[in-house]
Amino acid sequence: MIRLLEGFPDSVVAAAATGQITRADYDRVLIPRVEAVARDHAKIRCYYEIGPGFSGMEPGAIWEDVKVGVEYWMRWERVAVVTDVAWIAQAVHAFRFLMPGRIRVFPSSEKPAARAWVEAA
Repeated sequence: MIRLLEGFPDSVVAAAATGQITRADYDRVLIPRVEAVARDHAKIRCYYEIGPGFSGMEPGAIWEDVKVGVEYWMRWERVAVVTDVAWIAQAVHAFRFLMPGRIRVFPSSEKPAARAWVEAA
């Protein structure tokens, strides 16, 4: 499940993932938020928490993740991934060179620092 997080600037897509992520989560929750931010801002920032209850992504969700990433490819400015899930952190580190914007991984204990970094001018 993906849920949006409140209290972030309107230029930030802020979400938390738990359990199994489905294509419907992308279609109903995440993609509409990305589209809304993209309509109003030249650059998109993302704060994404992936908690210990995260159990994976359906193939359709992975495809939607790739599609939304590519569609807004040059508009991603900063992405903060907050997780203690080791394989997620390793995957982000391994593929960060593909992102034109800046991406950082923060442990869950550093949520305030992740938020400050993604919101910084």
